[in-house]
Amino acid sequence: MTQEKKKGGILPPDGGWGWMIVAGCFVVTVCTRAVTRCISIFFVEFQMHFARDYSGTAWIHSLVDCTTVLCAPLGRLIGNRLSCRVAVILGGFLSSIGLVLSSFTTSLEYLYLTLGVLTGLGFALCYTPAIAMVGIYFCERKALAYGIAMSGSGIGTFILAPVVQLLIEHYSWRGALLILGDFVSNLCVCGALLRPIILKEKEACPLPVDSECEYGVKPPTVNSVPTGKAVGDKLEVDAKQRCFQSMQEYHFLLMPDFLVLAGSFLLLASGCSLPFVYLVPYALDVGVGHQHAAFLMSMLGVIDIIGNITFGWLTDRRCLKKYRNICYMFAVGMEGLCCLFIPLLHTFVLLVPFSVLYGYFDGAYVALIPVVTSDVVGTTYLSSALGVVYFLHAVPYLISPPIGGWLVDTTGTYTPTFFLSGFALISSSLLLFSVAVIRHCQRNQKNSLSKDPKLVSYLMIIIPATS
Repeated sequence: MTQEKKKGGILPPDGGWGWMIVAGCFVVTVCTRAVTRCISIFFVEFQMHFARDYSGTAWIHSLVDCTTVLCAPLGRLIGNRLSCRVAVILGGFLSSIGLVLSSFTTSLEYLYLTLGVLTGLGFALCYTPAIAMVGIYFCERKALAYGIAMSGSGIGTFILAPVVQLLIEHYSWRGALLILGDFVSNLCVCGALLRPIILKEKEACPLPVDSECEYGVKPPTVNSVPTGKAVGDKLEVDAKQRCFQSMQEYHFLLMPDFLVLAGSFLLLASGCSLPFVYLVPYALDVGVGHQHAAFLMSMLGVIDIIGNITFGWLTDRRCLKKYRNICYMFAVGMEGLCCLFIPLLHTFVLLVPFSVLYGYFDGAYVALIPVVTSDVVGTTYLSSALGVVYFLHAVPYLISPPIGGWLVDTTGTYTPTFFLSGFALISSSLLLFSVAVIRHCQRNQKNSLSKDPKLVSYLMIIIPATS
């Protein structure tokens, strides 16, 4: 390895310390995504203690999700400028402090700041750099490494949900938040595991060397010293090149297909977060016990992993590969359909199938988001497009839970909230399906015209005459 470093870097290890990176990323996903999901278990406790309505209490979960998504680029920036290790350690410290301070809160507004903003900011600094480190350490076995690392969200939810409920019962919600703050401080340990490495130039820089755009070309020199004019010209060329590359990188934003996809994702994000926030409060409202209500969230989390893996595997089969977009629409539509039926489920036995089905289809469509996006923008722009896609989730994550809470406050029932979630998800699926049908009809019409030579010759005569 020392000889490799002298040559300018090393190859991705694809093992060795890389598995410690995977373990660290696994714990990061447990401490960020799973803990965020378990905040809904505190919903009723916050509401009763502060005597606030559903809409006001829902802002806590909204702020955590929104801050995590909005500040993710900040985590990437710190990871690139300093190191992923520094970003994750700093994020672990901030999120732990946020949870500990939340245990001493005296008002709901104080929780907005500590649990919503501060903890969400810490999660944002941890999540993106930890995932990026897995991609640096693995090349050949990258899919396996990511599969293990990302499974922490579902496994963590399955384990933490009943544990958090037990902590609330034994130590109250304040004690539970204090213990969670101590648990989340393990993010600092995970950050310490993220040992930086320098890859070989061709591995670290995926962009090809292109002489036409002067990438990697030395400026003109006189006696091996760059002239002032050459340096100035080089800086000007570099500035224009960076501007051009930035425009090219986000050129997909002008694509009609991507705009339709973005609208679909906005509807999707508006509906998918509501069941995670209101499933436990709804179960308690219909008479389900606290432990059973927490178990519903556990079921949803572990089935989420099964859906992610199995649906991704199924759509990779040769017979379904060309129908992956349809499979994505089906998964989103079925998830919405599950939400429309939940107001009819009033017992724990009936709510278990909902958790199973909703969790499965939730994991299914999440696995296909990169695939659907890649089919629209291509692999060249996939990284930038996914950044935009996940950024689009921020606003719906922020406003949809309070809107759902306002509906509960106004109507006195959870039915409109789950109907809002269901119709938003179904609308997301129908939007893509409608566009796909229109495109299919246009292709058939174009093919029929091309196959009819008499009609083509007739149009060639008529069109010039009319013009």
